[in-house]
Amino acid sequence: MNDSALTFRPEAATAALAACWSCHGPLAPEAIFCSTCKAVQPPRPVDHFSRLGLPVDFAVDAAELDRRYFAAQRQLHPDRFATRSARERAVSQSQAVSLNEAYETLKEPLARANYLLKLKGVDVNPDGCHTVNDHTLLMEQLERREALAEADTSAQVDAIARETVVHVGESTRAIAQAFATGDVDAAGRETTRLKYLVKLVEEAQARRDRKSTRLNSSH
Repeated sequence: MNDSALTFRPEAATAALAACWSCHGPLAPEAIFCSTCKAVQPPRPVDHFSRLGLPVDFAVDAAELDRRYFAAQRQLHPDRFATRSARERAVSQSQAVSLNEAYETLKEPLARANYLLKLKGVDVNPDGCHTVNDHTLLMEQLERREALAEADTSAQVDAIARETVVHVGESTRAIAQAFATGDVDAAGRETTRLKYLVKLVEEAQARRDRKSTRLNSSH
């Protein structure tokens, strides 16, 4: 990807323009480089989607996300700024940090859903859980956690983990559908369900690892 592709998107043409710190020329707020003087720009307060040149949508093309992120990071590699001024080196590092944050948020469905809910003004707790009182959801997750706690063998733990991964996929698709139809309430409820499911997969993995460690230590 060339510098111009990282500098300006046609759909951003109507957005409020920023000014280059070096030549003071106009540029899009999400621009990484000035199209006039090519100076690297500091990260400005734009959403993560815009920072990576993507539409604000839950349905992110993972390959396109990777392509845009790694192309941008190549342009910001420290070796490219080794002979530049201290200010340009600092600005490039700040830009890289902002791109990392955007990428890490958007690449994971749960983090992406929580972030999109925040953009839409939905209350999301610090732990990433949408505020919702859903007795059915809570009972469903309680039963799954009890089943994991009672699993005696690695095979039983693996079975629970595989089943939960399937539910993670179903939940992710449901979130995409909810956002696509503009049903933010449904997206919030399903995001909470996804949070519980992801945590259960992590707990199953930890349980399996502990069993494996105990088995190896006994030999």
